[in-house]
Amino acid sequence: MENEPPNPTQEEALDSDPALQKKHQSMLDRLTHRHQSRLDTTLTRRAAADSSDPSPSFESTSAFLSRFSTSKSSVDSQLDQCRLTDPAHLKPHLDQISASISDLEKLVAENSYFLPSYEVRSSLKTISDLRQTLENLSAELLPKKKFSFRNKGAKKTEPKEKENEKEPEKMEFIVPASPGIWNKKGETLVRKFQCSEVGEFTISDLDSCEVRLMGSVRALFVHRLRNCRVYTGPVTGSVLIEGVEECVFVMASHQIRIHNAKRCDFYLRVRSRPIIEDSCGVRFAPYCLSYNGIEEELRETSLDEETENWANVDDFLWLRAVQSPNWSVLPENERVGLIDISSSQES
Repeated sequence: MENEPPNPTQEEALDSDPALQKKHQSMLDRLTHRHQSRLDTTLTRRAAADSSDPSPSFESTSAFLSRFSTSKSSVDSQLDQCRLTDPAHLKPHLDQISASISDLEKLVAENSYFLPSYEVRSSLKTISDLRQTLENLSAELLPKKKFSFRNKGAKKTEPKEKENEKEPEKMEFIVPASPGIWNKKGETLVRKFQCSEVGEFTISDLDSCEVRLMGSVRALFVHRLRNCRVYTGPVTGSVLIEGVEECVFVMASHQIRIHNAKRCDFYLRVRSRPIIEDSCGVRFAPYCLSYNGIEEELRETSLDEETENWANVDDFLWLRAVQSPNWSVLPENERVGLIDISSSQES
């Protein structure tokens, strides 16, 4: 035992073995690089938090909720001022509130990937309530600027002895006073938008039509479509779809909410999880639209990256742990190919 050579120290081993020395240096370099990367990421996030970007990514639920609460309070304050606003300035004031609500929707959409499902649903419910309050005020203060479509025909006038009886509540969809396409059948309808030209756009009451929208809009409202095909460029805020049947939609948006859809296919590029409610037989696949300039528009609206959220659908009326039977992924052999509408002429 006394004649056995002593074990070499780590330093002596490194000095005597060039290969081990090189391996050790490589490990140190990796650790240094990793530390620098983490430091750079931390500094970048701090800079983003200090910037004036209206919809930063927080990656912290508490930070998001704080910002969301502050923005909601601002919208509440603007809504409270509506009745005190000079009638001559009321329309611009309402438009500003609508833009603020859209910014709030975008805030939720861009941060929903890390938020708990409950917080996403709660935030969307809050936004829906704000939007409804705005629509009610607009209908009251600017009645000529709104149009109301009821699900059923208006009831005939009741005899005077019954005029005090309360009528059953009816579901309504209030179409915003925005540019749009209404009441068409069997037509191909093309619209081309320049940058920031259109805030909100409405598509309503179409039968057997094809709609092609090129360029970006802030918000898109789709109501009562049957047997239609709708192709759209990027929507920077939300797409709201209500009462559609046997339709195909190809859309890119930060947020898409679908209500009362039957047997429809949706080809989507979306930053947050699509939301369905009161729908059945709806299928989903990835976005597949092309036209001249669309790639640049998608980059400018932060919709150029595929998030795979088209396959992560939330059914708000399905509370079980298993997937909702109301939606499915569209089989690849049944999907349409790339749709190129570059040659479309505005109608």
